[in-house]
Amino acid sequence: MSAMMQPQIILLKEGTDTSQGKAQLVSNINACTAVADVVRTTLGPRGMDKLIHDDKGSVTISNDGATIMKLLDIVHPAAKILVDIAKSQDSEVGDGTTTVVLLAGEFLKEAKPFIEDGVHPQNLIRSYRIASNLALEKVKELAVSIEGKSLEEKKSLLAKCAATTLSSKLIGGEKEFFASMVVDAVIAIGHEDRFLGGNMRDSFLVNGVAFKKTFSYAGFEQQPKKFLNPKILLLNIELELKSEKENAEIRLSDPSQYQSIVDAEWNIIYDKLDKCVQSGAKVVLSRLAIGDLATQYFADRDIFCAGRVTEEDLRRVAAATGGTVQTSVNNVIDEVLGTCELFEERQVGNERFNIFSGCPSGLTATIVLRGGADQFIEEAERSLHDAIMIVRRAMKNSTVVAGGGAIDMEISRYLRQHARTIAGKSQLFINSYAKALESESAQGEAAASAMGGRGRGGAGFRGRGRGMRRR
Repeated sequence: MSAMMQPQIILLKEGTDTSQGKAQLVSNINACTAVADVVRTTLGPRGMDKLIHDDKGSVTISNDGATIMKLLDIVHPAAKILVDIAKSQDSEVGDGTTTVVLLAGEFLKEAKPFIEDGVHPQNLIRSYRIASNLALEKVKELAVSIEGKSLEEKKSLLAKCAATTLSSKLIGGEKEFFASMVVDAVIAIGHEDRFLGGNMRDSFLVNGVAFKKTFSYAGFEQQPKKFLNPKILLLNIELELKSEKENAEIRLSDPSQYQSIVDAEWNIIYDKLDKCVQSGAKVVLSRLAIGDLATQYFADRDIFCAGRVTEEDLRRVAAATGGTVQTSVNNVIDEVLGTCELFEERQVGNERFNIFSGCPSGLTATIVLRGGADQFIEEAERSLHDAIMIVRRAMKNSTVVAGGGAIDMEISRYLRQHARTIAGKSQLFINSYAKALESESAQGEAAASAMGGRGRGGAGFRGRGRGMRRR
């Protein structure tokens, strides 16, 4: 009997929250709603940017939902799920990160009164799942396919998708300019490079690879800066005299032998340079340093060289030009050399860029972004990333739906009509799902009304901007 009366011992960390039941559910909903309210004002063409200052002292200005959610120091376990939702949306689709957080928050907000009244969560989830499936079927029914359209029609529709994304961004004022650039870039696979100085319209698209001029040695200015159809040699070796005399110990019995050692070092570097010239390459790039001697040697033979090229840039050049990075200059054959229609070194603001255009792979494009401040360019890069991802998804899925909050309101109307045909509490739950869709599209509609009176049925806005929205 005494054994049965022994107290139960629970080993939990001090301060552990052991609350459960209805109170904990309401607490979770309140936490998620609070997080959703943080990003709510960033939605739509009239959305505001957030300035976030972290513990390390860095400052980020953005209205991108995924960026903001990543920077928020959220400790509540339920609210952290919203961060995961935004990350998943960003990696899978690229845009709509704010929208998914707000939708999740609105669904929970609409469910809160039912939880407080004692409705079991499983009943709510069952009805929400039915409503979700009905909504998806309705979206598929309303979607417009771009398959079978001409290239110009596709590009026009894709540009509208990109413009929709850019409408709510910092560069929304130039969305037509960038939307066209994004479509051209995605068709050739896009990549962004950032550069301070100039204005937004100084940004340009390169149908190939572009990167900022690397560290240069004496004799660099004497090299040609433009070639038509050059052969390109990509290396991962150092072309410097000093590299031949390091990490070695030589003992001489006769001082006169020292000169032969010096001559051997020079012969080694000259032999390497001569083999580079014999390959027929007019552009030589290396991930490691190309020193003064090699730079001048190449300049005397009308060859352009660049050392200390970053691994990423060298890899992109290799992929675009069809070349292969070599770790030796011995037996350099034509098959390992890359080529392009035009190579040139072009002045961009206060810096110079090496630009390889007309690459044979046809699968590489570079967008060079211009702007006056680092924060501005970082946000422009995030904006273009979203637009690029949306256009890529539109090309892959080939279906789009109307914007302006129209699709949300149409689904909401459809769900309300369906709810009237069913009996029981499920009718109320599906109605709450429909109401959440109305709340999510309200800001987009308000902005549409303010900027053109398109209202609910307009094809102008979909929460995040004008035009069409990818499904």
